[in-house]
Amino acid sequence: MGRPPRRNKEGLTKGPWQPEEDEKLVAYIRKHGHENWRALPEKAAGLNRCGKSCRLRWTNYLRPDIKRGGITAQEEVLIIWLHSILGNR
Repeated sequence: MGRPPRRNKEGLTKGPWQPEEDEKLVAYIRKHGHENWRALPEKAAGLNRCGKSCRLRWTNYLRPDIKRGGITAQEEVLIIWLHSILGNR
């Protein structure tokens, strides 16, 4: 069943995000927060993306607390120790 789409999907930008779009999304979230992803693209000036696309871009790539790069030696030891206790759960 699910929710009906909020707006017509024709004319939405698809494909890779441009740096200008990233800047607009980050600036909007810093100023207003991210309480309603479905309404965010309509409120953020110039973003022609769906709310889900904006949410995924923020969550997976643009959030400032995302840790990038490899794991440390301590993290590797912790992973091996937890795996010995919990297995493949």
